[in-house]
Amino acid sequence: MTQPCISGHGVFTPAQSITNDELVTAFNAYAERWNASHAGEIAAGTVAAMAPSSAGFIHSASGIERRFVLDKDGVLDPDRMYPKLRARADDEPGAMAEMALAACRTALERAERRGEEIDLVICAASNHERAYPAVAIEIQQLLDAGGFAFDMNVACSSATFGIQAAADMIRAGSARRALVVNPEICSAHLEWRDRDCHFIFGDVCTAVVVEPAAEARGARFDIVSTRCATQFSNNIRNNDGFLRRTRDQMEDRRDMQFMQNGRKVFKEVLPLVSSHILGHLEAEGWEADALRRLWLHQANKSMNDFIGRKVLGRVPDAHEQPNILQDYANTSSAGSIIAFSQHSDDLVPGDRGVICSFGAGYSVGSVLVTRA
Repeated sequence: MTQPCISGHGVFTPAQSITNDELVTAFNAYAERWNASHAGEIAAGTVAAMAPSSAGFIHSASGIERRFVLDKDGVLDPDRMYPKLRARADDEPGAMAEMALAACRTALERAERRGEEIDLVICAASNHERAYPAVAIEIQQLLDAGGFAFDMNVACSSATFGIQAAADMIRAGSARRALVVNPEICSAHLEWRDRDCHFIFGDVCTAVVVEPAAEARGARFDIVSTRCATQFSNNIRNNDGFLRRTRDQMEDRRDMQFMQNGRKVFKEVLPLVSSHILGHLEAEGWEADALRRLWLHQANKSMNDFIGRKVLGRVPDAHEQPNILQDYANTSSAGSIIAFSQHSDDLVPGDRGVICSFGAGYSVGSVLVTRA
C-alpha cells in the first residue's frame, strides 16, 4: 500500500492586523453608544448595560495579542463592526479562492511541484463563501490542476479531516497527489459586538501537499496514521445559510454569527481531545514521551496547555507545543497547520509529532507524522 506524506506546506497571511488595544478602542466606543441609546431601559432594569472590554481581559481569557484580517477598517468602525469586502463579478476569483491560491503556491514550491501535477484538491474550511460551485473546483482551475476537487466542512477540524481523506485516497490509488487547503475568513462570521467573543478570530489560509512518500522531492513528513471522531453538540453553532430567507424575520439575528457556550465547550472538549490523542498513540504503539512536537488547534492557550499536560503527563516545553494564536488568534481549521508550518523545519529524521484540530461538532482529528 502506498505510504502518503506531507511534502509541502504554505500559509497566506493577510496584510492587515488588529491589536487588542485597537480592538478594545472600537468595541468600547460601540458599547458607549449602545448604552447611551438604551439609557432608559438600562435605568429601568429591563436590559443590562454593555460592559467594556480591555486588552488585559482578552489576553488573560485567550492568550491572544493580535489577529490578521482581510479588512481592518470595517471591523474597527463602531458604526459597522464587521469587515467590508468588495463584491466580485462571477468571472472573478472568489475571496477564498484568491487567498487559497497564495497558500497553495507556497506549499507547491516547498514540495517542488507544479499545479498541473495535482489531481485532488480539498477545500476544507469552517465556512464557505457559497454552497456551489465548490470553492475547491475554483481553486483547481486557478492552479491548472487535474483530477477532481470538493469542499469539506467539519468546522475547526476540517484540516485534519481533509488530510485523512487525502491520505486515504492516495493509499487506495484514487488520487496521486493532493492539496488540502484551508481558507478561513473568520472575521466575516464573528460577532465583533459581543464582548465574550469579539476577540477570538482572525483570517488566514493554509495548504499542504499530500503525495506518495516515494515520490517526494524534498523534506517530508510521513503520515503514519490518522484518526477522526465526531460527537454532536450545539455548544458551538452558526445558523446562517440559504434557509435564512425562508424565515419570517430577516433581521441580523445573533445566532447567524458565531455562537458558543464557552464554559461547556471547555469542560466537554478537553477530555474528548486528550483521550482521543492518547488513544490514537496507544493504537499505534507510540509512547507520549517519544513525541517531539504537538501541533494543536489554536483556539485558546489554556485549552492547549491542558491538553499538552494530559498527553505528555507533564507541562510541555514551549518548543514541544508551539502556540501561534498570540499573533493569529483562532483561525479555525488553519490553526494547527500554521503551527506545523512555522515549527517543523527544526525536526530531524525519525522525530515524531501529532497534528490535532478540534472544535464544533464536536469534532476532533489527529494525524501522526514522522520526519523522514
